[in-house]
Amino acid sequence: MEKKPKVIVFDLDYTLWPFWVDTHVDPPFKKGAQNKVVDALGRNVNYYSDVSDVLKQLSEEGYELGIASRTSEIKGAKQLIGLYDWKKYFKYIEIFPGSKVVHFSNIQKSSHTDYKDMIFFDDEDRNIIEVGKLGVHAVLVRGGISHRIVEDALQSFSNK
Repeated sequence: MEKKPKVIVFDLDYTLWPFWVDTHVDPPFKKGAQNKVVDALGRNVNYYSDVSDVLKQLSEEGYELGIASRTSEIKGAKQLIGLYDWKKYFKYIEIFPGSKVVHFSNIQKSSHTDYKDMIFFDDEDRNIIEVGKLGVHAVLVRGGISHRIVEDALQSFSNK
């Protein structure tokens, strides 16, 4: 690949994990039996199977990674990122309700990276459209992040 993004940003709900952190699970979260993450009711709280490997690989390849999530469950989302041991991968963490345009404006300012040099993964059309209008290479995700989705997105970014 010749052209590579400088910053790769992920949504959380239904992109890195298969639930809405503000409605489908019950914070606070903790490590339970066999080191599994559980919610306040003792239910396992899992992420999509490829996610940890994808984050590790992108990080090792030198990409700067970020999160843009509009959840109102800020504390719970950050708690999960910590419990899943993902904090080390993310340089930019924007988790608060509101427009993803604001999330990306903050990431752009912090990273000094043009929108055209970013990729964004999200499961919601409205976010893809809104962020895509900024010039970000926005990728609609169905069924969570996988190696294949990320590889295809990097290839399509390179071909732009």
